[in-house]
Amino acid sequence: MLGLVNKVASVIHHPHSPFAKSDKKILDDIYTTHVHADDSFDDDSLFIIVESILKRATQTVDKIVQGTQVHVEDIEEQTPKANFSVPLCTLKGISCEMQCKPPGEEIAHETTLAILHKLSKYSWEAKASLTLAAFAMEFGEFWLLAELRESNHLARSIAILKRLPVLLKPSQLHKRRQAILELNNLIKATLEVITCIDQFNKISIYDLKDVPELSGTLDHVPVDVYWAIMTVVACATKITLLTSDEDKEFDLSPYSQKIHFVLNKLKTQLTICRARIEFIENYKKLKKLFRTPTEIMEIFKGLLFTKDNVQPLVDCSTKQTVSIEILRRKNVLFFISSLDITDDDISILKPVHEFTKKDNQYKIVWIPIVEQWTDELRKKFEILKNKMPWYTVQYSGPIAGIKFIKEEWNFKGKPLLVVMNPQGKVEHTNALHMIRVWGVKAFPFTETIEKELSSDSHGGIHSIVVDGIHPSVPSYIRDNKYIFFYGGKDNEWIQQFTKKATALANDPILKEAKIYIELVCVGKGSEGEDDHGILGRFWTGIESLFLTKVHKHVDPIGQEIQKLVSYKNESGWVLLTKGSTLLVTGHGISALKVVEDFEKWREHVKEKGFEFCFKAYYGKVIQAGRPCCRLDIPGSTGKVPESMKCPDCHRSMETFISYKCCHIDGPTAHH
Repeated sequence: MLGLVNKVASVIHHPHSPFAKSDKKILDDIYTTHVHADDSFDDDSLFIIVESILKRATQTVDKIVQGTQVHVEDIEEQTPKANFSVPLCTLKGISCEMQCKPPGEEIAHETTLAILHKLSKYSWEAKASLTLAAFAMEFGEFWLLAELRESNHLARSIAILKRLPVLLKPSQLHKRRQAILELNNLIKATLEVITCIDQFNKISIYDLKDVPELSGTLDHVPVDVYWAIMTVVACATKITLLTSDEDKEFDLSPYSQKIHFVLNKLKTQLTICRARIEFIENYKKLKKLFRTPTEIMEIFKGLLFTKDNVQPLVDCSTKQTVSIEILRRKNVLFFISSLDITDDDISILKPVHEFTKKDNQYKIVWIPIVEQWTDELRKKFEILKNKMPWYTVQYSGPIAGIKFIKEEWNFKGKPLLVVMNPQGKVEHTNALHMIRVWGVKAFPFTETIEKELSSDSHGGIHSIVVDGIHPSVPSYIRDNKYIFFYGGKDNEWIQQFTKKATALANDPILKEAKIYIELVCVGKGSEGEDDHGILGRFWTGIESLFLTKVHKHVDPIGQEIQKLVSYKNESGWVLLTKGSTLLVTGHGISALKVVEDFEKWREHVKEKGFEFCFKAYYGKVIQAGRPCCRLDIPGSTGKVPESMKCPDCHRSMETFISYKCCHIDGPTAHH
């Protein structure tokens, strides 16, 4: 956009005109004037005085030139520091540079460079304020005299010396009315530009990593200061012409266009930066809130809303809005997700909702995380909301605590269920994994309950393998049979394993020893095709079980689950259970070798048992040539451990970052 303005300017203006120069060329010109920034100068106190003068002076101009119908706004009184000393000599020096200069863009440019040379030791913000102060002394005095001249003899005499009567003659005032108002508006805009620059200076204390938008704006401040000073120079020249008897023209419109362009750009950036800073400050506030136990309502308000924008909840089942007061002194389950959630994600929580609503002490609230709302996303939100029986919040923008949710609760796109007690203490940062594994048995969904459940002998595998994988599995488990659950990417391996394992299961020695083995091929239809519904539920359950164990002391069951997760994308994998007790997980090729070599270890089964013999022979096979495992944990699952031991060789595993497309952004448009 800036480049376009410069191109247009180069067509309109003389090639040597500053309006035809690029920002880089202007930077080259002005950086030679800058020595260092004297931070000891009290720029804030000076600007308070300048702002007060110019706001009152421009109001006086509007009142005199436009009449009594003009609206006079209240001006906030601010006081400079008591020990502030005005650098009068510096201001007079700047004023001398601006006095009685003939009109012209090149002259205004040269005058601006001369002023910048005089102010070489000041910061860029102070350069702008000092130039504006020098102008404000003259401009303020001029219009103060205009107000007082009718009632004060001294003012009337000084006004004559300042050539005020020339401008304020009714005929001249009428003739130059439009020019005076244009000048007045340009002064107001320039004051706004310098106010914005001052605001950017104040927020520059924030880290650029937190507010990256600051970087480009702060880098551009010298150019913006240049245009502000040049506009002030042009305004001083215009006043000289307006108070003269000559009718010389000096068109301020190029300055007005430029300064308004700069102003709009700064205002836009300031709005963006302030919104970002509001999130940062809210993040700090939330961290403080969570350190000190408080009522959950305070946490909820801080998490979701800015202080002036508290919204009611929506009861998704009745479509009615309800006060957030219904959460007071309740345990709250925050269901946090993007809008890319499945019916399965929602259905997981429905039994929890039914179970907890009986005693009215637990509430589920959906918090959709959307960075920028669009009409399409609002429609998607409404569709999802209609599928839920719990509460949600209506939004017009991103939630206040989005930074906290991402950084403290590790939200990376996948759904979370944060459990919080009535005092606002987090009982679990993501109970969704344990609910996927144990359902309402995991109530009240705290980390303590998770620890108890994940340490049982079944290791949670029961609910995963029973959940719709095969209709006969519940009876196999009741009868405490051995079960081979198996699957993989390679259909040939699956066929081989089915054939060899069936032969093993039918072996007379096993029959005689009353060892009953059943085979369950996970996620394969009758024609050998993948059943993605079953596979999806199975692996989501296994990964959820893995995540309930991954941050704790790794027990034998946890190691087996870790192995199984690492085999997910291999040609084949095997999970052996006795009833619902997990015995061993095997890599496809190694497990097939164990089954194929049954003749070599079958004689020991009667004496030592099937489980012991299978595990022992599998251990020999794995040592002979199985490479150590690779484990892919989706980065979106939340916090991942910094280090992990290999479940096969128990050495520390190396960490790699890989990127895998799973089409999470939807279909690609082909052109």
